[in-house]
Amino acid sequence: MSYLKIYIHIVFSTKNRFPYFATLEQRIKVWKHIKDNASEKGIFLDMVNGYSDHCHCLISLGSNQNIENIVQLIKGESSYWINKNCLTKEKFAWQDEYFAVSVSESKIEQVRNYIKNQNTHHQKKTFDEEYQDFMERYNFE
Repeated sequence: MSYLKIYIHIVFSTKNRFPYFATLEQRIKVWKHIKDNASEKGIFLDMVNGYSDHCHCLISLGSNQNIENIVQLIKGESSYWINKNCLTKEKFAWQDEYFAVSVSESKIEQVRNYIKNQNTHHQKKTFDEEYQDFMERYNFE
């Protein structure tokens, strides 16, 4: 048996960064569904949270999983579920692109706290500012 511990912090936004999830109740419902669905699909989703226009996931990859497929499963199924359950007034969609960065074992708790505290974090900083920070911190071009 192989043993893996490969943590990935994934961030993706709503289409055009539209704030579809205006209420905390809406966000809780969507994040819970994403967590439950991931579990059903054999995806180890350690932490999920976000704000009105984006989602953060901390995932541990399995030996037969890759980032692209995991993101596609999470985003595709959750879009379908959100629309089927009429959770937004307009047709819902996620943006095509996403961030994905590896997380060192020594930083797992720090990333968990960062994801857990999205509501507080976004009282001070917009997603655009967070996006720019990610771009600079991880040298994305």
